[in-house]
Amino acid sequence: MKEKILKTITQIEKDYNVKIVYACESGSRAWGFPSKDSDYDVRFVYVHEKDHYLSIDPVGVGTKRDVIELPINDLLDMNGWELTKALKLFRKSNPPLLEWLQSTIVYYEAFSTIDRMKNLHREVFAPHSCLYHYLNMARNNYREYLQGENVKIKKYFYVLRPVLAAKWIEEFNEFPPLEFQTLLEKMIPAGEIKDAVAILLERKMSGDELDVEPRIYIINQFLNEEIVRLEAYAKSLNVHIPDPTGQLDELFRDTLEEVWDK
Repeated sequence: MKEKILKTITQIEKDYNVKIVYACESGSRAWGFPSKDSDYDVRFVYVHEKDHYLSIDPVGVGTKRDVIELPINDLLDMNGWELTKALKLFRKSNPPLLEWLQSTIVYYEAFSTIDRMKNLHREVFAPHSCLYHYLNMARNNYREYLQGENVKIKKYFYVLRPVLAAKWIEEFNEFPPLEFQTLLEKMIPAGEIKDAVAILLERKMSGDELDVEPRIYIINQFLNEEIVRLEAYAKSLNVHIPDPTGQLDELFRDTLEEVWDK
């Protein structure tokens, strides 16, 4: 599959006259709990030629789109963000982008751009922003999928993962790892809850459908209590993040030189 992804990257660069600087896995494969029928969720960052930026219309306005989205098929979901869009989101500590940078499944990386972004990671990390992102995700998924007496069991992971990510931020004041197994090991102490989640994880990864089944009370109770507690914690935070715009402007200009002047 990697060969197909690399061929697609080459074709994107040709079709859109861009250079891709990074491509990674972002979905359940990166989280460590793919199903047997999981597709590949590939996300990438790309940069246009210099002249594309030297115009009266900025990227993202009118016809100058700041995303490339390929048609989704049964196996591959692939889309990317233009570099200035990515850097503006990076400045805001955007969790999806930070997850891309932390992915352990990297399909392609060229030039120094991503390494430099990773070096700036701690300077832009905003715990309150990331907490609200994960808690909103957890609360919405909990309300949508886990309210009835019978629920789609596999949806527990779409609440568990953001809750455990938020707990990681609370405990370590850093962006959480992607891998669900790491979050489970560190964030839930030994006992009934951890055992129940571990059994679900084993079933999911072994290929069980995990369709509609009676809800798991002990996990529901844990999730509900943690969401309420973590929301109160998030409201208590008062964090000031220095503006990194100057450094990101420099990174952008250096990338243009590095990519297109070689």
